[in-house]
Amino acid sequence: MKVHLPSYRQLQAMFCGLALLCLYACKSGEKLYNKGRYDEAVLTFVKKLQKRPNDTKALQLLPAAYDHSLQQHEEKVSQLLRSNNELKWESVRAEYRSMQHLYNAIKSSPAALKVVQPKDYTSAITGAQENAAEVRYDRGTQLLDNGDKASARQAYDEFAAAEKLVPNFRDVKALKEEAYNMGVVRVVISQLEVRSPYFQFSADQFRDYLVQSVQRQNINRFVQFYDDRFAAANKVPADEYLELRFFDFVVGQTYVDRVQRDVSREIQDGVVKDTTGKETKKFITVKATLFLTKQTVVSKGLLDYRIIATANSQTLRQNRIPGSFTWLNEYGYYKGDKRALSDEDLRQIGGREMAPPPPDQLFLEFTKPIYTDLERELRTFYNNI
Repeated sequence: MKVHLPSYRQLQAMFCGLALLCLYACKSGEKLYNKGRYDEAVLTFVKKLQKRPNDTKALQLLPAAYDHSLQQHEEKVSQLLRSNNELKWESVRAEYRSMQHLYNAIKSSPAALKVVQPKDYTSAITGAQENAAEVRYDRGTQLLDNGDKASARQAYDEFAAAEKLVPNFRDVKALKEEAYNMGVVRVVISQLEVRSPYFQFSADQFRDYLVQSVQRQNINRFVQFYDDRFAAANKVPADEYLELRFFDFVVGQTYVDRVQRDVSREIQDGVVKDTTGKETKKFITVKATLFLTKQTVVSKGLLDYRIIATANSQTLRQNRIPGSFTWLNEYGYYKGDKRALSDEDLRQIGGREMAPPPPDQLFLEFTKPIYTDLERELRTFYNNI
C-alpha cells in the first residue's frame, strides 16, 4: 500500500497556519486584557497554554489577568453585601460562580497552574446559595401569612425560587404546595340550558368541549376549570362560577329565492350568397330561459356569560357573544337553446336541490364562532389574575 506524505510546501503552509493561529490567540488575549475584559482574557490565555504550554506572552499576562479579574468580582461582592437589596445573595452567588469558572479553567491546564494558584469558591457559592434560599423562604412565609390568594401566588414563586437555589431546603416543598392550593382559583363551569329540549344534547357538547379545551390549554397555572357535575361529586370548593346561558337563538331560518330569466344572443348561422355570388354572414337570434334557485338556511344566537365570585356573588365579568352560520345551496337549469347562455349563465346551471344539515348540526355550527370568542375572552381575563 502506497502512503502519500504531505509535500514540503503543504507542511510549510500547515505550520504557518498554526503559527498565525497561535499568534492571533495571544494577541486576542492581550487585546482583551488591555480592554479590561479580564475574565475573557484569562480563559483565552488558558486555552492558549493548553495548546502551547510554553507560550511566553500567555504565561506572562495570565497571573495579572487573573488577579485583576478576582479584584473586580470581589469588589462587586463587597458592594452587593453593603446594599439593601433583599435578593443580593443571588447576585453574590453569580459573582462567586464566575470566579469558580476561572478556577475550573485554570485547574484544567498544568501550564497555567505553574504561574497561578487559583482560589476555590465552592464553599462561598454554597454559603451564598443557602443565604439566598433563606431570604426567598422568609419572603414566601411572610406572603403566605397574609392569607389571600394573590399573596399565596407570590409566595409560591418565592418558594419555587428557594427550591431551585437549594433543592430540599427545609420544608419548602410542602410550603410551595400549600401556597399553590391557597392561591389557585377554582372555576366551575355551569350546565348550559336551552329552552328547547331538542337542542340540549348539542348545547351539552358545546359546553363539554369548552371545559376540555380550557383544561387542556392550561390558560394559567393558578386557574383550574371544573365541570360542575365533577365539582359537585368531588366537593370541589369553587372560587368562581362561570354561568352560561343562550340569550336567544334561531336554528334553520330558511329562505328560498327562485329566479326565472330570459336570455337571448345573436349568433352567426352560416353564410348566404347574393345574386352576384358574394358571401355574407347569416345571423340568427337564439333564446333560452334560466331557472335559478338559491336555498339559504340561517342559524344564529347570543350567548350570555358571567363570571361570579362565589364568596360575595359579585359579577367579575360578563358579556354577550353573538354567533351565526349560513348554509347556502345554489342550483339551476335552463330551457331553450344552450347557445343563448353566457359564460356566467353556464356557471350558474347545474347542481341540485339538497336538504340542509339537521338542526342539531346547524346549532353546533353557529356556536363555533361563539366558542372561539369565549375562549379568547377567558384566556385574556384569567391571564391577568
